[in-house]
Amino acid sequence: MTIQAIVEGHGEVAAAPVLLRRLQDHIGDYRFRIARPIRRKRSELTTQEHVRRSVRLALGTPDCCGVLILFDSDNDCPKDLGPTVQGWAQTEAGPIPCEVVLANREYEAWFISAIESLRGTRGVRPDAVSHPAPETIRDCKGALEERMEDGASYSPTVDQAALTAQLNFGQAHVACRSFRRMTKAFGNLARANGVLINVWPPNDWL
Repeated sequence: MTIQAIVEGHGEVAAAPVLLRRLQDHIGDYRFRIARPIRRKRSELTTQEHVRRSVRLALGTPDCCGVLILFDSDNDCPKDLGPTVQGWAQTEAGPIPCEVVLANREYEAWFISAIESLRGTRGVRPDAVSHPAPETIRDCKGALEERMEDGASYSPTVDQAALTAQLNFGQAHVACRSFRRMTKAFGNLARANGVLINVWPPNDWL
């Protein structure tokens, strides 16, 4: 059984499978196949025609049992845009569960919410400190670079998957509402496919 992600950025093509596999590690012995994400422009993820077309493509993945759409909210409110896109996607998906997650404001907000867990990884300074309100920052990529060594720069295609592999999910879960939404979305997909999860999210993330 396969979870097919649809993502916005080149960085998420590599990072989203890492994210999903790490979340899967916390639900027990059941294992989904995590397919290589389908990439779409942000404009295609905010219009009904393109969302439904993308979901149709995702449903063509062999043994597709769930669809996850993940993209940055940027200046949109996730509480407004997310349910709208969710409605379009689920209508197209029919009986196949579909979840939509908007990282607020950018995926990189999750990194700066738990930067201590990333010290020494991909140029993050050993004294880097997390931002107290990471989802309020308009330039999360810039805020991440400010926490990197002099001369180091952040490249989503090079760094995003590696940072996702080291990120402290518990700290991100506490600090970022959109990461809590990501956690809930994965739990929803797992439960919809009959996975018995006694406690979700894990107690030590709360």
